[in-house]
Amino acid sequence: MKTVNVSLVGVGGQGIILTADILAKTAAIAGMDVKKSEIHGMAQRGGSVSSQVRFGESVASPIIQQGTTDILVSFDKLEALRSASLLAEGGRAIVNDMYLVPVTVSSGQQADVENLDERVKGAIADLKLLDAMKIATEEVGNPRTMNMVIAGALSVYCPFEEAQWFQAMEELLSGPKAKLLEINKKAFSLGRAALLK
Repeated sequence: MKTVNVSLVGVGGQGIILTADILAKTAAIAGMDVKKSEIHGMAQRGGSVSSQVRFGESVASPIIQQGTTDILVSFDKLEALRSASLLAEGGRAIVNDMYLVPVTVSSGQQADVENLDERVKGAIADLKLLDAMKIATEEVGNPRTMNMVIAGALSVYCPFEEAQWFQAMEELLSGPKAKLLEINKKAFSLGRAALLK
């Protein structure tokens, strides 16, 4: 099996790092070699955050080169546009149908992005838009599970069984976080179902 490159991008506070951790743990449970790297911009202030996960039989480096991402997972439409050049030819993207107005725009330092939806669609050929916040809020009943809705959607493109994802979640959401396990599993399953529609 060739190495699969997954780039996860968004802004601070969206649960990107946890989502990447669950993906990496799932790949390890499935017996694959895994490497992970992350970049926190001004994460706590809503700045850009990205995490890269590579899995396969033998993975040499944690860094994904420009233009070699097989699966781009974006938690925000603007970050999807910024990160479109990461995608390999034939790469796929799952993009959360959300736009968080950057501080530079809300403070008047920069003009807002025009025609964002059209620009994202123009930049990414194989694009699935997912309203993860709506699913998390209306179907799961907890907006903080948005990242697990996205993880569920991502699982459709990965060669792992749902039980392996759930095992990873159980290992990472232990201790005081264990009470969140069932609601996160529900969010994951709904995200998976939404992408399969």
